[in-house]
Amino acid sequence: MVTVEEYHRATRAEGPATVLAIGTANPPNCVEQSTYADYYFRICKSEHLTDLKKKFDRMCEKSCIKKRYMHLTEEFLKENDNFTAYEAPSLDARQDIVVVEIPKLGKEAAQKAIKEWGQPKSKITHVIFCTTSGVDMPGADYQITKLLGLRPSVKRFMMYQQGCFAGGTVLRMAKDLAENNAGARVLVVCSEITAITFRGPSDTHLDSLVGQALFGDGAAAVIVGSDPIVGVERPLFQLVSAAQTILPDSEGAIDGHVREVGLTFHLLKDVPGLISKNIEKSLKEAFAPLGISDWNSLFWIVHPGGPAILDQVEEKLGLKPEIMVPTRHVLSEYGNMSSACVLFVMDEMRKASAKDGCTTTGEGKDWGFFSASARASPLRLWFCIVCLST
Repeated sequence: MVTVEEYHRATRAEGPATVLAIGTANPPNCVEQSTYADYYFRICKSEHLTDLKKKFDRMCEKSCIKKRYMHLTEEFLKENDNFTAYEAPSLDARQDIVVVEIPKLGKEAAQKAIKEWGQPKSKITHVIFCTTSGVDMPGADYQITKLLGLRPSVKRFMMYQQGCFAGGTVLRMAKDLAENNAGARVLVVCSEITAITFRGPSDTHLDSLVGQALFGDGAAAVIVGSDPIVGVERPLFQLVSAAQTILPDSEGAIDGHVREVGLTFHLLKDVPGLISKNIEKSLKEAFAPLGISDWNSLFWIVHPGGPAILDQVEEKLGLKPEIMVPTRHVLSEYGNMSSACVLFVMDEMRKASAKDGCTTTGEGKDWGFFSASARASPLRLWFCIVCLST
């Protein structure tokens, strides 16, 4: 008879958690940022607010976004004034959309990841589903299990209302599951739809307009597992270490509240400063054990919260302009997709690295930094040392 200790050791993986596949998806409805101010104020019947429209147009110009994808179409918004007003009761109607559409969009991304992985979906042992909206029972984790036809015994985890930093949290959870359960294959899905936050303009709540200028819809999925099967599974990134911290003096920096009008969010002007002032401390704690202190020697997979955050982090750390190219590309092509966004950056990095003929999926570098900041107060930095599988 084996001992508890022997059984415990035998059921743990030997190697670190590894990203084995990535898939992404967006709704078909695409909006151009260059004309979005005109569209937004027209569809919200607010064209008489000329000064406010000029401010919003400048926000869109400074966003560094070219286009975004949104589930809400012009046809739908024309017929639903409760979505285009600033404070009209509309939570029931919004819930009816996101409860159905968030798992469906997540399914699209998951199917792409599973196809790239190349293994039967019956080998998926765990599911982690994350979304900022669509709280329901049973949750989106249950819905996607049914939509994909996964085994009834798959172990599920559901994360709601986490915001942008959750793109890191889901990988931390997947890492723990993969490394502590030999043979585990974890399907991670982040799916975000702005139907819960879209609302008309208000000249007394400019922070709401910032969100209307930045956020878009998208879903990303990854397969995570330890000890990849040689010749069968292709490792992309190894997740070596993970941590999370609450930034000092960040209480109230970014808040989100579910109300009758939907999910409202509020932010302070100094969010970029809070992140840039604290990021180097986290970097030193993460990389000191490895003897790494040159931040330009790392590849960076960073959540693109907005251009001001990226600019101030670059300046604070003395990063070369090319370091943030994958992050800025995703921001430009999709906007801020909350929890899914940083996984889009990971996907963009490995694709660009392959296109450029790099020796690793991280632009030819061996070590990297993965970070996301939160839409929920207080601000949290999530960081993961990512080692490349060549």
